Amino acid sequence: MTIAIGLEGSANKLGVGIIKDGKVLSNCRATYITPPGEGFLPRDTAHHHQKHVLDVLQKAVEEAQIEPSEIDVVCYTKGPGIAAPLMSVAVVARTIAQLWKKPIIGVNHCIGHIEMGRLVTGADNPTVLYVSGGNTQIIAYNERRYRIFGETIDIAVGNCLDRFARALKLSNDPSPGYNIEQLAKNGKNYLPLPYVVKGMDVSFSGLLSYIEERVDSFLSDGQYTKEDLCFSLQETVFAMLVETTERAMAHCGSQEVLLVGGVACNERLQEMMGIMAEERGAKLYATDERFCIDNGAMIAQAGWEMYRSGQVTDFEDTTVTQRYRTDEVEVTWRS
Repeated sequence: MTIAIGLEGSANKLGVGIIKDGKVLSNCRATYITPPGEGFLPRDTAHHHQKHVLDVLQKAVEEAQIEPSEIDVVCYTKGPGIAAPLMSVAVVARTIAQLWKKPIIGVNHCIGHIEMGRLVTGADNPTVLYVSGGNTQIIAYNERRYRIFGETIDIAVGNCLDRFARALKLSNDPSPGYNIEQLAKNGKNYLPLPYVVKGMDVSFSGLLSYIEERVDSFLSDGQYTKEDLCFSLQETVFAMLVETTERAMAHCGSQEVLLVGGVACNERLQEMMGIMAEERGAKLYATDERFCIDNGAMIAQAGWEMYRSGQVTDFEDTTVTQRYRTDEVEVTWRS
């Protein structure tokens, strides 16, 4: 029996979760929400995490109904992410590991998403589409690594959606991407947008610039509504992602596709990916916002897997890094 606690703070979500042998005992979260039209700055996000982390930690331990002495390993997000909030949470992880006299593990954020997705859905060896505010990658496991088969060559798909929500002055509560999704459900008039797939990679920055520069004229002349523009953006970027994911599945001979990351909550993306999977005779695996959106339980789950396979982080190496590639990590827990 192994109990792992995970602390996540790579962006605007602060999370603490506790896992006991594949069972989620608690998964508590506090989100930093900015006013409409504004993104979140590193310093302000770090202040938010510093202000709330002890409350979220206490809540997670109480909800799990365990004592700190019962925890076997402390896990934290090493990267990738935004430096200031990453460091704020890593300091807390280092502190409790020393106070509680527990080993500590620095977890790759992307692998946290993958392992949580595998745990919750039961997917065995899927091709993974990882889509969030900071990352867009198509991943498959091969020879003790999660290999990246395709990715964005500029901005992440979540960042593209967030920035368009800013252009429309949409609320950031609960998230800009969610509010775009709700508007898109009522969009009917499709605006053709730049569709940029380069081999296995995708590009969103040109598409975003195109629609941002024209948004006011589109809305003022009455040709397109906000709903139409959200609908058009979603359809285009999701089609790009489905195309490249299908190509990776064909290359790997895969019959499973797993959606992870904050954007993976989007019901339209799940629907489009589900159609593609069905046509291939494959199976789609997806979760809801409890486990898609950045959370502490996913860091605990990946750390639990690492710890059971003999991995721990030397205390002097418990640093953070903004750039931490998914394929840098040796996957010792999968055969």
